[in-house]
Amino acid sequence: MSSSLSSSSPRFMRTHSTVMIPLIRQVVDGQDTSSSNLLNAEQRHFSQFKSKFKKSYGSQDEHDYRFSVFKANLRRAARHQKLDPTASHGVTQFSDLTPAEFRKQVLGLRRLRLPKDANKAPILPTSDLPEDFDWRDKGAVGPVKNQGSCGSCWSFSATGALEGAHFLATGELVSLSEQQLVDCDHECDPEEPGSCDSGCNGGLMNSAFEYSLKAGGLMREEDYPYTGTDRGACKFDKNKVAARVANFSVVSLDEDQIAANLVKNGPLAVAINAVFMQTYIGGVSCPYICSRRLDHGVLLVGYGSAGYAPVRMKENAILDHQELLGRKVGREWILQDLPGSQCLRSRLHGLNCCCCADQLPVGCKS
Repeated sequence: MSSSLSSSSPRFMRTHSTVMIPLIRQVVDGQDTSSSNLLNAEQRHFSQFKSKFKKSYGSQDEHDYRFSVFKANLRRAARHQKLDPTASHGVTQFSDLTPAEFRKQVLGLRRLRLPKDANKAPILPTSDLPEDFDWRDKGAVGPVKNQGSCGSCWSFSATGALEGAHFLATGELVSLSEQQLVDCDHECDPEEPGSCDSGCNGGLMNSAFEYSLKAGGLMREEDYPYTGTDRGACKFDKNKVAARVANFSVVSLDEDQIAANLVKNGPLAVAINAVFMQTYIGGVSCPYICSRRLDHGVLLVGYGSAGYAPVRMKENAILDHQELLGRKVGREWILQDLPGSQCLRSRLHGLNCCCCADQLPVGCKS
């Protein structure tokens, strides 16, 4: 899903609602699979992993357990590489986490159910859209932030959209406080009582925008810094509001409308399925198989017109995945996400968008 949003500082502007980290290197191709050589390679990669990401463990038992998880993730990366051949998969800073630990510590998007009266973005003209567009080049997107071991992705997606909206309204790029949302936002889903924004235990971008509207805005990051925990009291100071939300809207799933809203209104908060993200290093991610479960909030910052590269299924056989889907080649979407990444590049094709499933982009006005 994506949203567009408006922010004010204290003027009003519009934002829209969201790929990952380049890490050690791709380690899944061309390896000697004999048992002794494979073990040596795994030990070598684990040593490099610990050194690069400054990993240490409290006991030998914990070390051995994390090594076993690491080896399992090497095998997952190899499987992901086969299913997502236009991306690179391998060792990342998350390679000693189980999939369940990755979901708990890094993801955190709650089940999305937009209210029946959700404001829908108007249909925009699409005849003159640029072939390539990137808000990072225009100053509307700040550096990638690190959410740490806290399921607060939803708050980063929301602040990224509002920062972009604020930039469009004022010409000033301000880093806004995710910690304010983590500590103070307990907005609940009107269609599902009891499902509320819950700090490190997850939330929704549209609920974060609703909270920002009611609270009167968000503070600067420097005035309310991120701690990566949700055990503190709310420290919101309305006298230090840096950007206010005027309104937000849900954008159509039509690819041209997403592009048009992105260009007109700024970066969009979007939700993706992040099953492949634990091992993602770079390239264009477009897996053959992708769950419709949305579990990660990110920021959609741009798109490109590069054609989809054919996939070599066998030695001499070439299959274009887009022809397999019976769809024309679409845009390459640029998503900003976790620390260390240059931005995940993904492909989206209407309701079958790769890793994006059917969550609408949300845009914001400031």
